[in-house]
This record gives sequence, C-alpha cells and structure tokens, in this order.
Amino acid sequence: MKIEHYEFGKITIEGKTYSSDIIVFPDRVIPDWWRKEGHQLCIEDVSEVIKYSPEIIVVGTGAYGVLVVLEETKKFLEQKNIELIICSTKDAVKKFNELISQDKKVVGCFHLTC
Repeated sequence: MKIEHYEFGKITIEGKTYSSDIIVFPDRVIPDWWRKEGHQLCIEDVSEVIKYSPEIIVVGTGAYGVLVVLEETKKFLEQKNIELIICSTKDAVKKFNELISQDKKVVGCFHLTC
C-alpha cells in the first residue's frame, strides 16, 4: 500500500483519494479514522493496529503537527515492543513509504488536516 500523494486534507493510496483521517495497513486501509479525543492519540485509537502486531507504527500528526500522541500511548506501545515514529503527516508519508519498501511490518496512522 504505497502512498502516492499527500496534501492538506487529501491522501492518495493505490489510485484512491481519501479526504478524512486514515489507518494504512500493508493490505488494507481503514478510512474515516476517528479518535476518542479528537487531536489526541489514545491507546483505544490504535486498538485495531495493535491486533495486527506491527513492528512499527508511523503517526502523521497533521500538516501543522496538531495531533498529540499521549505519553500513556507511547509507553503502552513501547511495552508491546512496537517502534513509534511521530512526525508531520508530510514527513510521515515519506517515512511510511520508505519502511514498506524495506519490507517492514508497518502501519501508518495519518491525520490529514491541521
């Protein structure tokens, strides 16, 4: 699942454009990803991701980095031995594509706007 393009509010994956936050697995996309607390990433927000047992989770925090990954979420993922990469969505898209090209078991969680 290579991400072909990202711009504020839009992301294109394998020819399909999404205009709401998404989670990208190697074999599927979960569109319309909503979080419990809007601009905070809680443990519950990544429950589906955890079931997949990724090596790495890449979190795109938005164009301006508004999405915050809570400390409890960071610690929880660390305890699960899941590497967490947090950066602006533009940079997160680049990192995600880089990691999938290296055959890493990676999932991307992307906030598309602010």
